[in-house]
Amino acid sequence: MKFTTLLFGLTLGLFSLTVIAGSGHDHGHGHSHAPVDQATAKVMASKIITSFVKQKTIDESWLSVTDSTVEKKVFNGQQEWVVSFVNEKISDAKKRKLYVFLSLSGDYVAANYTGK
Repeated sequence: MKFTTLLFGLTLGLFSLTVIAGSGHDHGHGHSHAPVDQATAKVMASKIITSFVKQKTIDESWLSVTDSTVEKKVFNGQQEWVVSFVNEKISDAKKRKLYVFLSLSGDYVAANYTGK
């Protein structure tokens, strides 16, 4: 009975890992996707901001931010979209500007307050 329980637990554990690592996730395997334009990068970054608010990672006031810039920058030899948002409602001046980094194909790379 214990062996059956252990086997069931392992199978369930492996299934959940497969679900988490399903399609739509880039794990550095060099998937080729068509590049997105500046407007699409901005929309995708805005969706990431919404996701952060829903996860309670950042304050709700970020949902009302409309001031943003979008540009391409090179990091470690790779071009990326950098979308920056400014939230004047944040009291900490170092956290008023949030940067969202996307691959040129629009995949989320990172986000921070430094732009680096």
